[in-house]
Amino acid sequence: MTPAEPKRGPTTRGLVTAAAAAVLLAFAWVVIGLPVNLRRGNEVRLFIRKGSSFREAADSLAANGVVASARLFSLYARARGTDRSLRWGTYVLRDAMSWEQVLQSLRLGRGVVHTVTVPEGWTIAQITPVLADALDLPPDSISAAVRDTATLHRLDIPTPTLEGYLFPDTYTFADRTTARDAVRTMVERFEQVWVPQWDSLLPRMKLKRHDIVTLASIVEREVRRGEERPLVAAVYLNRLRVGMALQADPTVDYAMGRRPGRVLFSDLRVKSPYNTYLHPGLPPGPIGSPGAASLEASLKPAKVPYRFFVAAPDGHHEFRRTYAEHLEAIRMVRQRTAPDSAPADPSKATTPSRLKVP
Repeated sequence: MTPAEPKRGPTTRGLVTAAAAAVLLAFAWVVIGLPVNLRRGNEVRLFIRKGSSFREAADSLAANGVVASARLFSLYARARGTDRSLRWGTYVLRDAMSWEQVLQSLRLGRGVVHTVTVPEGWTIAQITPVLADALDLPPDSISAAVRDTATLHRLDIPTPTLEGYLFPDTYTFADRTTARDAVRTMVERFEQVWVPQWDSLLPRMKLKRHDIVTLASIVEREVRRGEERPLVAAVYLNRLRVGMALQADPTVDYAMGRRPGRVLFSDLRVKSPYNTYLHPGLPPGPIGSPGAASLEASLKPAKVPYRFFVAAPDGHHEFRRTYAEHLEAIRMVRQRTAPDSAPADPSKATTPSRLKVP
C-alpha cells in the first residue's frame, strides 16, 4: 500500500501570494468606491496618540469598527505608500468610510477635532488660554474676537467684550477652527439656551437681558449648592429694589483681576465700577459666564424677604431678613465651626462681604 502523502503547510510563496491578493482585494474595494463595511455610517470618536505607529492607529481603527482588519488596512496603506503619513489627535470618523477616505483623513488630519470644556462662572481671561491652547491659536486672536463690535451691537451689549456670553459647555471644534468661529459658536450656544419666553419676564422686573446675565454671573460665583441659586438671586434683587449696595465678593475679585478667594477689608477699596461695595446697583456687565440654572434663577427668584446671607464652611448659606438677624446667624455659624476662636463682634470678620452690611 502506498503511504498517504503528508499534508503540506503553506509555502512562503503561497503566503506572499495571499498577502498580495489581500492588498489587491483591498485596492479593488477602494477603487470601486465601496465602504470597508456595510454599516450605516455611525459616528466614531477615537484618539491617535502623538508618536504612535501606523499599526497602532490601524488597531484603534479596527477596534472602533472603522476598518474591518487592522492587518489588511496596514498592508493597503503600505502598498499606497502612506503608512508613514499620520497626524495624531482626536478624530471623528464614520464606520462606513472607504479605506481611501480613512487614509486621507489620517494623512491630512481630516476629521481631527478639539474638545474644549468651559465650566460655569469662567471669565474670558480664564477661557482665552484654554481655547488658544486647544485650537493652537494666538491668544490675541481670541481677545480680538471677543471684542467684535458687530456681535456686541447685535446682542445689545454695552460693555467692550462678550464677557458672560461665551456659554459654559463642552464644545467640539473642527481642526483649524478660527478664533472668530469658535467665539461665534459659544455665543450662538448662549442664544440657544436663552429661552424666548424669558424675554416676557423682563418688563415686570424692570431689567434688561444684559442685567439678568450680569446678575446671574454673580449668582454663579456665589453658590456652591444649586438649590440656593433662587435664594441668592432673591437677596440681590431685594437689595436692588430698596437701593442697598449688593456688596458681592465675586465682583471685588473680578475688579482685582483674580480668581474667587477670600476678600479682606483692604480689598474693598479697589477703584473699579465692578466693586459693588463702592458703587450701588449692578456692575457694568457680567463677571463670568453663567450657566442656564443661574440665568433661570435670576429670572425666577425665590419669593422670600431675605436681604442678607452668610456662608457656612460646608457650602450652604444662612439667609436672614434683618441685619440683627444676620449678625446672630454669623455668631451661630462661627460657634458651630470654631467656638473657641470666634470673635465677639461678628462685624469684625475678615470676610465682610459675607456680612452683607447695609
